[in-house]
Parts: sequence; C-alpha cells; structure tokens
Amino acid sequence: MIPLTYADVGCEQIIKKVGGSPDVKKHLEDLGFNVGGAVTPVSEIGGNLIIKVKDSRIALSREMAQRIMV
Repeated sequence: MIPLTYADVGCEQIIKKVGGSPDVKKHLEDLGFNVGGAVTPVSEIGGNLIIKVKDSRIALSREMAQRIMV
C-alpha cells in the first residue's frame, strides 16, 4: 500500500484504507473515497491533487491525500 500522493497520474487505483480521525474518515467517505472504490489521480499542482472519483473531479490537499492508501 502507498499513499495516494505517490500514485502515478492517469493510473486508476483501488482504495485499500482511509485513515485519520473519525471526522476526517467520514468527510472523505462523503466525497466518495470508500474502501474498494476506484480513483484516478488527474493532476498534481503544488503538491495538491485533482482526483477523479466516480464521475466527479475532486481537489484534495496533500495532507488529505496522504490519508488515503491505495
């Protein structure tokens, strides 16, 4: 497992674990970052990521993306 921040741009990944406090986990799950779900990093700008989740694109800070293991 690696943090989402280290995943290659354009390569679909499967979420294995979502870490953080219960509030952070709930927030990420509400955005669509669920264990077993597919995500694709679209781009990285200044350490922050644009992630494709289902049919949406979501901007995540580096700190939040490091809590998602793929």
